[in-house]
Amino acid sequence: MRYPIVIEPGSETTAFGVVFPDLPGCVSAGDTLDEAIKKASEAAALWIEDAHDQGEAVPHPSSFDAVRNNPEWKG
Repeated sequence: MRYPIVIEPGSETTAFGVVFPDLPGCVSAGDTLDEAIKKASEAAALWIEDAHDQGEAVPHPSSFDAVRNNPEWKG
């Protein structure tokens, strides 16, 4: 499954942040955009594995448009 991500821009002094709107508490970061995306993929895999281990349901991914149109992720 492919989960949409929200990327918080980095700068020379801060890392790029990545949030998974569908996976509560699943976040990641990286010094470069490529690194942030790679680490995000690893974070999501670990989040899903942990949910399975705990016997919890894994939510289905939202559509890109649903995330893009959510006021929480504007800006």
